[in-house]
Amino acid sequence: MDPTLLAIACGAFFFAAFSKGITGMGFATTCLPILALTMGLEVALPLVLVPSVASNIIVQIEVGHFRDSMRRFWPLIVAGMIGVVIGLALLTWMETRLAAAVLGGVLIVYGLFALKTPNLTMPARLEKPLAPVTGLATGIVNGLTGSQLMPVLPYLMALNLDRERFVQAINCSFTSSSIVMAIGLSKIGLMNIETALVSAIGVIPVWIGLKLGGNIRRRLAPELFRKLVIYMLMSSGVLLLIRAM
Repeated sequence: MDPTLLAIACGAFFFAAFSKGITGMGFATTCLPILALTMGLEVALPLVLVPSVASNIIVQIEVGHFRDSMRRFWPLIVAGMIGVVIGLALLTWMETRLAAAVLGGVLIVYGLFALKTPNLTMPARLEKPLAPVTGLATGIVNGLTGSQLMPVLPYLMALNLDRERFVQAINCSFTSSSIVMAIGLSKIGLMNIETALVSAIGVIPVWIGLKLGGNIRRRLAPELFRKLVIYMLMSSGVLLLIRAM
């Protein structure tokens, strides 16, 4: 890869990891638009995968509650993996710019709604039946656009989990979907040796960014943390709209 593009990729990885260190999410959604604008989506999608999985695992180890999250949210996670396969199948013939634009608009509208309704909660009786539906929809959106946030983010936010459990749960979803995405992209020919090597190098700036951002997250008050998550969501929506232009 050209040294300039490699520098851009590493810079994007660091920025996305720093943001994720603070909010616990949003690595791929932050990183993808930056890389897609400079390299194209077909190059950017596989390039993000190794740093994305690495960022998820580092955060999961840091926040704990892995077993509890897997026991509680396994239907969501399994359905999400199936959804990624469906999304990747649709990717081969569907206009992804339109999908990205619609998703970007939805992220912004939801973010505004969430800021206006800070105490919105989901009735306990809906958590289990909505889990596989949410996972499947999130996986399809992920396969089509590379974004892993919708609708799993509002689903988990409506459960009013504490900060560490929220971060663990959403990163369980991210990790499982990313692994399926990597396998799928290699099957359709988008993942090659050069891309995998550059992607692996990206783990270094990711680790640095996560550590710096994580130090900030641990000092945040819960309400400020929630607002930062929403602002990250809306920023991701703006980036998706830019990418779709």
